[in-house]
Amino acid sequence: MPNTSPIRVPATSLPHLLLVNSMTMGGKLKLALLFIIMFSTTEARPEPPVQPPITEAILHGIAASLTMFVDELEQMPKLYGYSFSNGLPVAGSLTIGMFEKHWKFHRDFPGTTVFAYGTSQESATVPGPTIEALQGVPTSITWQNHLPQHHILPWDPTIPTAVPKKGGVPTVVHLHGGVHESKNDGHPLAWFTSDFQETGSAWSGSEYHYPNIQHPGNLWYHDHALGLTRANLLAGLVGPYVIRNPHVETSLDLPSGEEFDQHLVLFDRSFRTDGSLYMNSTGDNPSIHPQWQPEFFGDAIIVNGKAWPYLKVQRRKYRFRIINSGNARYYGLSLSNGLDFISVGSDSSYLPTPVNTNTLLLAPSEIADVIIDFSTSSANEAFLSNDAPYPYPTGNAVDGLNGKVMKFIISPRNPNPPDNSKIPASLINYPAASTSVGITTKTRYIVMYEYQSATGNPTHLYINGKRFEDPVTETPKTGSTELWEVINLTGDNHPLHVHLGTIQAIRVRQIINLTIFTNCMTINNDAIKCNVSAHAIGKLIDIPAYERTWKNVVKMRPGYMTSVIVNFHLIDTNASYPFDATTEPGYVYHCHILDHEDNAMIRPLKLVS
Repeated sequence: MPNTSPIRVPATSLPHLLLVNSMTMGGKLKLALLFIIMFSTTEARPEPPVQPPITEAILHGIAASLTMFVDELEQMPKLYGYSFSNGLPVAGSLTIGMFEKHWKFHRDFPGTTVFAYGTSQESATVPGPTIEALQGVPTSITWQNHLPQHHILPWDPTIPTAVPKKGGVPTVVHLHGGVHESKNDGHPLAWFTSDFQETGSAWSGSEYHYPNIQHPGNLWYHDHALGLTRANLLAGLVGPYVIRNPHVETSLDLPSGEEFDQHLVLFDRSFRTDGSLYMNSTGDNPSIHPQWQPEFFGDAIIVNGKAWPYLKVQRRKYRFRIINSGNARYYGLSLSNGLDFISVGSDSSYLPTPVNTNTLLLAPSEIADVIIDFSTSSANEAFLSNDAPYPYPTGNAVDGLNGKVMKFIISPRNPNPPDNSKIPASLINYPAASTSVGITTKTRYIVMYEYQSATGNPTHLYINGKRFEDPVTETPKTGSTELWEVINLTGDNHPLHVHLGTIQAIRVRQIINLTIFTNCMTINNDAIKCNVSAHAIGKLIDIPAYERTWKNVVKMRPGYMTSVIVNFHLIDTNASYPFDATTEPGYVYHCHILDHEDNAMIRPLKLVS
């Protein structure tokens, strides 16, 4: 979060939002007593042992000591969310646990203590196993927490956080992009500790039911515990999930099979000399938040659990489902030797037609579904590179470490077996996004704010100036389509994720006279009163062709208003959900930069009949 941004909102700028600044002395005393009671009745877990001071230069040096491209890309174990009876697929049941274990991120590193998903501690991996599901065939998963009493990473109780009274690491699993009842959604308040000793207020049971009713596509699962998402994912709790439909997809003739259709799960990490994960334990405003930092960026780029791996490929087409599972880093991906990405999908949806592009920009939690044709390479190797500044878009330039992702070693021989896959002229067409009268039922203004201390450092981020705990204000009707005008008044690009809803950006327009508009919003927090229609008239930014489909995440450009169509029904058929989406605990929507989501760029979402 560059501190030079002119469009950040100071922490004291919204009097109706920061009531503590205008409270009476008695009100302040009550608030202080509330915090004392809240934290004194909670047995806070001790932080990890105090480590010697470590600087960015030391972290960079540790990462730089690792030789690149010496570890082969890991292939995650595969679990099937269905079984067969009389030759027909039937509902499947899985039990997946969260375990503490040691993981080798690099051949020259000692084992790193991580949290990992798996069917046992021995088989658990980082990222977790790939779960394969079939459209229309339900999958039930019992998620179990086998984690220790204390976290392996620092955490901050001064932000809204799950803090169990008896210790333990709170977790809850969210299937990102899943369409299901809210009790199966991994609500931040549905957390639980080891052996379900303690549970959050929204916890309803250990078994989650995923109907897999949506169209085929790419999802992923990850932890979603209140205030601990950034630490739990950084510890390793991520994994891919795929919904397939052979009747729809086989005719596309895309590369298939375990060797030619693979996941690439990207994230960044920093390490101490002993191989342990490093996460800064001192906040940017330590007197306000002792630990919370506005973004985490690691020095080593990890793909499928290995630092800068390599993959041997044949001279043929491969399909890669690339998931950015990092905390805050954007990836501006490109391939050496002039190779293109042939994009066939984005997030959990196919594109209408394949899109050739030499660059892909992936925000945290975004998924790119691409074909790479190595038969067109003029060399016997190709590098996957990154050029996205961090924080994005106006932060530090990449360097020799975070600018490299992985290496492909291309066989000089013809493929065996021959490559019979194709790049079809068309893929899958879904109903178009539209703002026509009768299509969209409501327009909402969603405004992103950042607040700063007197030092100019961020203290927290809110949506519409409201806390996560404040009453729900977004109450769409189940089966409806809405227009969300998302106004970003911060200096960062924010990936917006709407649980249950499927979203598509249709227009990105610059806000002119931004300072005037921001000043008005700072006082009134009302886009209509601040005459947004007179300000959102600047230049239009083209939406990349490889993002023009129904998505689970949309990037919000700073200083712009992004018009987003939000569907609360099945997009491939326009049918209503075959379950009651109005039940408790409801859903959420949030920024998917995890450090922002935790503090506290997240709001409740409640569907109504």
